[in-house]
Amino acid sequence: MEKARLLHLFGDLLIIVCVVILSLTFGQATTKEVEYQTRTLFKATYPEKNLTPPDKDFSIVIPKIGAAAKVIENVNPADPNEYLPALYRGVAHAKGTAFPGQFGNTYIFAHSTDAFYNVGRYNAVFYLLGKLNQGDEIDIYYKGEKIVYKVTDKKVVAAEDVKYLGKLGEWNTLTLQTCYPPGTTLKRLVVIADQVR
Repeated sequence: MEKARLLHLFGDLLIIVCVVILSLTFGQATTKEVEYQTRTLFKATYPEKNLTPPDKDFSIVIPKIGAAAKVIENVNPADPNEYLPALYRGVAHAKGTAFPGQFGNTYIFAHSTDAFYNVGRYNAVFYLLGKLNQGDEIDIYYKGEKIVYKVTDKKVVAAEDVKYLGKLGEWNTLTLQTCYPPGTTLKRLVVIADQVR
């Protein structure tokens, strides 16, 4: 009888641990998704305070998904010792890519997580990046100037695919990258946008 009670208690404990791990891993993404779907259903826009750039020297604002974050410039995307501390403070501009308004490709990235227990620390601002479609606006604030981009493409690519770090077209482009699906590091979601002339 005592053995059966212990097994039952152990089973209950396993279920609780699994629920906690799932909540930590996907809770923030689920919350953002529910908020987005509710706003879409009721055709509500995000409050202006959600769309205020945190730093006019270098920030990103995405009106459709209510995202706003400081951009940390010149971060090595291949060095976790460099990009993980940057992603605690905002999203990262990849070292060696163009700056906004310059000819070339500006590459900004964020990661969902490096482990399930860190999912809330990274990339909450890019959880809804997959909701962007062709023609959606992305605003970059750089050195006090607002630079507007329009989405031209989005795709899911392999985690090791780095070709989007290079030049992508004949004009100023912006590439946003995050982990996909949210809360994992399996693949990458890449959104490409052209600067509005």
